[in-house]
Amino acid sequence: MNPRLPQLDREQQVLHRIERARQRAARIREDRITLAHGSGGKASRTLVEAVFLAAFGNPLLEPLEDGAECTVDGARLAFTTDSYVVSPLFFPGGDIGDLAVNGTVNDLAVTGARPLHLSASFILEEGFEVEALTRIAASMRAAADAAGVQIVTGDTKVVQRGKADGCYITTAGVGLLDRPVRLGVVHARPGDAILVSGPIGEHGVTIMLARGELDIHAELASDTAPVHGLVAHLLDRTTGVRAMRDATRGGVATILNEIATAAGVGVVVDEDAIPVRTEVRGACELLGIDPLYVACEGRIVVVVDGAEADTALAALREHPLGEAAAIVGRVTDDQPGMVLLNTGFGGTRVVDLLVGDPLPRIC
Repeated sequence: MNPRLPQLDREQQVLHRIERARQRAARIREDRITLAHGSGGKASRTLVEAVFLAAFGNPLLEPLEDGAECTVDGARLAFTTDSYVVSPLFFPGGDIGDLAVNGTVNDLAVTGARPLHLSASFILEEGFEVEALTRIAASMRAAADAAGVQIVTGDTKVVQRGKADGCYITTAGVGLLDRPVRLGVVHARPGDAILVSGPIGEHGVTIMLARGELDIHAELASDTAPVHGLVAHLLDRTTGVRAMRDATRGGVATILNEIATAAGVGVVVDEDAIPVRTEVRGACELLGIDPLYVACEGRIVVVVDGAEADTALAALREHPLGEAAAIVGRVTDDQPGMVLLNTGFGGTRVVDLLVGDPLPRIC
C-alpha cells in the first residue's frame, strides 16, 4: 500500500471543496461593507458579482478585464476608470498623483491599447493644504507627460473636515486599440506560459512601511511606473500574447486566480521562479504576508503561448521596466479553476483568493 494515498485523498478533498465553493452563486453575507470588500480578493469579487454585475451586467462589462473594449464608428477603443485612496499621500517613489495617472495608463496598456486621454476628479477635505494639492497636480502633469497622455477633463468636490482623508482621486482613461489582437484572461489555454515583468510586492510593502506604524526599516520605493512602453515592446516582438494584467490590489495571486477561473484552466506556479527583492521578502515575513498577495504598481502578468515564452521573456528583459522579468508558471488542463504553487520546500499548496485585507489603503 502506498503510504501517500491517504494524504493525496485529503488533498483532493480540499481541492473539491474549494471548487464547489467557487461555483456557488455570489452572495454577500455581510450587512455592511467592510475593508475586505476593497482588498481585491474574495470579498471584492463577491461584491462585484453580487451587486454590480447583477445591476449593470452587459457584454462589455462581463469579461471584467482592466478595461472595456468599445467600438465607435469602426474604431476600437479601450475605456477604464479607477479611484485612489492611498495613505499616506506621499511615499518613497511617488505619490497619489503619479499613482493615479500610471494606474489608469497601465489599465489601458494591458488591454493592448495606446493610451490617449485621461479625466481626473478630486474629492478634497476641508482644510487640505493647497501646497500639497499643488504638488499632487504637478506630479500628475509630469506622469502624464512621461506617458504621452493628456488630462483633458475633470471635476472637484470639497467635503467637510473629517469626511475624507485629505485627497481622493478618480481617473478614467481612453486608448486606441490599433493592433489586430484581442487580449483577455479567458483566452488562456493549457501549454501557455505565465510571466511577470519584474520583482513583485514593492509598492504594497513601501506603503505599509511609509505609514511608520511598524518598527521595520528597508531601502524600498514604490514601483509605480507607466507600463505602456513595455507592453508595446512586447507586442512588437511576439504574436503569442494571450492576456496581460497589472498586478495591483490582491497582487499576482489574484491575477493567477482570475486566469484560472475565467479560462477554466489550471495554473501551476514555481515559488523559486518568482522574483522578489530580499527587502520585500524580509518585510513580508515579519508581517506574516505572502508577497504573492502584495500590490505592485509597475508590474504586469503576461500569459503567452508556451512556444513563444522565451521570445516574450527576451522582449521583456530588453526594456528597462522588464530587466528582471521571469517565467513563473504554466497553464495546465489539470484542476481547472485552481492555482497551485510548487514551494521551495518541494511541496505543493493552493494559492486561493485573499479572504481579508492585510494591507488596506495601498492604492
